[in-house]
Amino acid sequence: MPQPHCEQEPKRIPLAYLITFRTYGTWLHGDERGSVDRFHNVYGTPRLPPNRQRKKYERSLLAGPAVRLGSRRRAAVEKSIRETCRIRKWQLWAFNIRTNHIHSVVSAKREAWEVLNALKANATRVLREDGLWRSKHTPWVRRGSKRRLWTEQDLFNAIDYVLYDQGEPLP
Repeated sequence: MPQPHCEQEPKRIPLAYLITFRTYGTWLHGDERGSVDRFHNVYGTPRLPPNRQRKKYERSLLAGPAVRLGSRRRAAVEKSIRETCRIRKWQLWAFNIRTNHIHSVVSAKREAWEVLNALKANATRVLREDGLWRSKHTPWVRRGSKRRLWTEQDLFNAIDYVLYDQGEPLP
């Protein structure tokens, strides 16, 4: 029996995304900066408080050492982000690559998770090609933040945050 025709509402793609992902093992639950776990992941709620016992437990679960991005690794990640956006014809508005996380502001007619996954996968590929990552494991945490930027003001605020609110420039 044929299914009745159903108009699907077109997916709304935001003006841009603020994509953030961390390196493996550098911000564990229980950390003094606070954290968010799957049971406390509600927008606007406070982070979990520091907890030395939980941090110690989380550290014991790590499959390897925490990953830091020195200057050569940061340069490789920068190259990969620029290349990914150029090849896919995505607008790269801003990025900031720190020692333990990456922020990027990207416009793409794609779902946020596709942008996040492409940036992480290509960063790993370039790190491996450049001989800067030899582990079979990923250098990134499992997920990442994918904020949707709906207005020009959201976009301007995200660019400002990425470029000017991350601390001193790294060498």
